[in-house]
Amino acid sequence: MSKPGIEHFDVVIVGAGLSGIGAAVHLQKEAPNKKFAIIEGRDNLGGTWDLFRYPGIRSDSDMYTLGYGFKPWTKERAIASGDSILDYLWETVSEHDLKRHIKFGHQVRRAEWSSAAARWTLQVDHLGETLTITADFLFMCSGYYNYRSGFSPEFPGRNRFAGPVIHPQQWPADLDYANKKVVVIGSGATAITLIPNLAQTAEKVTMLQRSPSYVAIDQAIDEKALRLRKIFGDRLGYRMIRRRNTKRQQQMYKLAQTRPEEFKASLFKAIRDLVGQDYLDKHFTPTYQPWDQRVCLIPDGDFFQAIKFGKADVATGRIRSFTENGIELESGEEIPADIIVTATGLELVSLGEVDFVVDGESVDFSQRWTYKGLAYSGIPNLASTFGYVNTSWTVRAELVAKYIARLLTHMDKVGASSVTPTLRPEDRTMPREAFVEGFTSGYFQRANGVLPRQGDRAPWINPQNHVATKKLLTAPFDDGVLEFESI
Repeated sequence: MSKPGIEHFDVVIVGAGLSGIGAAVHLQKEAPNKKFAIIEGRDNLGGTWDLFRYPGIRSDSDMYTLGYGFKPWTKERAIASGDSILDYLWETVSEHDLKRHIKFGHQVRRAEWSSAAARWTLQVDHLGETLTITADFLFMCSGYYNYRSGFSPEFPGRNRFAGPVIHPQQWPADLDYANKKVVVIGSGATAITLIPNLAQTAEKVTMLQRSPSYVAIDQAIDEKALRLRKIFGDRLGYRMIRRRNTKRQQQMYKLAQTRPEEFKASLFKAIRDLVGQDYLDKHFTPTYQPWDQRVCLIPDGDFFQAIKFGKADVATGRIRSFTENGIELESGEEIPADIIVTATGLELVSLGEVDFVVDGESVDFSQRWTYKGLAYSGIPNLASTFGYVNTSWTVRAELVAKYIARLLTHMDKVGASSVTPTLRPEDRTMPREAFVEGFTSGYFQRANGVLPRQGDRAPWINPQNHVATKKLLTAPFDDGVLEFESI
């Protein structure tokens, strides 16, 4: 029983972005007896797509796979704008009557588990007050990066620069970059997206990268997908396209891992055709292997079109110092700037920066093992969503949501009030591997002391292979690791 004034739910979902909204739909469908709430710290849904407001914000995966399996993407552009993704999410909320379940402006600060009560107690900030909400099961869908600030290294001489220095995560709505010289530091998805959009009105935009990164050119409008939708209808056509694209993404990742030279050849040819061999050699031929870090998508080659028409450029080198009028590189080259944008990446956090306590003991997730990439050793009735890094996030997020809905139904069937992934004796000496194996992007390397570890055997693994993940997340619950208890 709940105390007076304290709301209790069977399941609390934290986060109303793609993962949280999808989790709620699957919970409604597959565990319809569960009373649930979605707790969202912001005043709008969408997560990433509400937070980032820089020019041109768009998906870096096609919406046939970034969208939900249960809701066809029906707009023309496969690579979609942030606004159209928000519209898609609001449509989902409306179609499934979810708004009444969402608590906007509620920030979870602390989560305490009591084994005696088999219950989580959440401390939640709302309008300057601290509320208490309890839940039997806690499902974290809050993403993996810090919403308060992005990663911004200390640059020598930063205070010398006379103009504004902007991080894309805090993009000012009134920033005037028309006819200005803009330098964008970074070469990830944010920089690749920003530059062609800024170049439309800026005098010149220069992407400054420390070293080359892999980029892939693809169509913003998938003509084959449009034909399939026309022939088979939106729903069946969507399912066919989603299956095709997921398979293709996984095949390309496997090709990058097993035959990297063949994979690189197709990327390099597309770049060479637009900007020439010298530009390719100097700025887009990395020293690492493809998919050791994320490969950025350039729809319709818009980034290279801006270069081709003289509105954008790339500089590769290390920064010596900011100056009054721009940036000086260690090579001695000076890049003039009126505005500097630090598209230098994200700060990763573990489970929404919530303080977790289990039976009076604080939880350090970096010392825990991940169970199937969705739960944690020794922590009862807790799951979190982490998607793929090499395929659209939502493809895995939906597998996780379905798994949790089935798990909750199984708990009811066996009369369990708690479920805890528990190390077997033979698991205690497992080597401690990275949460995502073989992925060397800077934001993951910086998070080594935050994220949990995976082992060398199932179910203590977090595979980035779709077939392996489906097998893992559809396996029986009686695996000798999950401990079910009743009070």
